[in-house]
Amino acid sequence: MRFLVQRVIGASVDIDGARFSGFEGPGLLVLCGIAPDDTPAKADKLCAKLLKLRIFEDDRGAMNRSVLDVGGSVLFISQFTLYADTASGNRPGFSTAARPEVAEPLYERCLAVLRATLGDRLGHGRFGAEMEVRLLNHGPATFLLEA
Repeated sequence: MRFLVQRVIGASVDIDGARFSGFEGPGLLVLCGIAPDDTPAKADKLCAKLLKLRIFEDDRGAMNRSVLDVGGSVLFISQFTLYADTASGNRPGFSTAARPEVAEPLYERCLAVLRATLGDRLGHGRFGAEMEVRLLNHGPATFLLEA
């Protein structure tokens, strides 16, 4: 499982030309990729790490605060292309990404785990949908978490 985490000062997702979810202010845009061998335990572990990840600045300018510490929001988006195989040729292959019947329940589990802590400060996309994601990256600060 991979989370591509971007520290933002606002993010949103549109589906079918209409705003589906989003927030203004400090938070994280998280793109979630799921592999065939991922498990609920991996999902739980990575979600816990995400919530505690200290990538927001403290009063001295050091990255020492989590999204929870700053009262921030999270926009969580499924992104199977995080498992694209680009080693050969010019067309990515996706055989290393989980099939939807494996990935969707794990994506939904991540949403449930995050929602239990964040409540209405959690936004999300729609699994398998074509989406337009907008963000204002702060820093820029982008991190790859893997379990």
